[in-house]
Amino acid sequence: MISVNEYFDGNVKSIGFQGDDLASTVGVMAPGDYEFSTSQNEVMTVISGALIVKLPGADDWQTFTAGASFEVAAKQSFQLKVKHETAYLCTYE
Repeated sequence: MISVNEYFDGNVKSIGFQGDDLASTVGVMAPGDYEFSTSQNEVMTVISGALIVKLPGADDWQTFTAGASFEVAAKQSFQLKVKHETAYLCTYE
């Protein structure tokens, strides 16, 4: 089943689907600052653009560009800064 998700007043939009092995979302983020919480383990891969990320427990921000991935454990929050529209794929474990 395909689902459509919208967050932060429409500045983050995604389409969710169940893959053969994992549930996933693919979406786009408009420029802005965001904080997300996880309910399960997530692996986020940047498709195009860049995400500036502050991972749980980290003091520093890291930049992830096209092709790069990062992982966030379940029941955690992470912060994002988006400078330009960015596309991503997120898988849920």
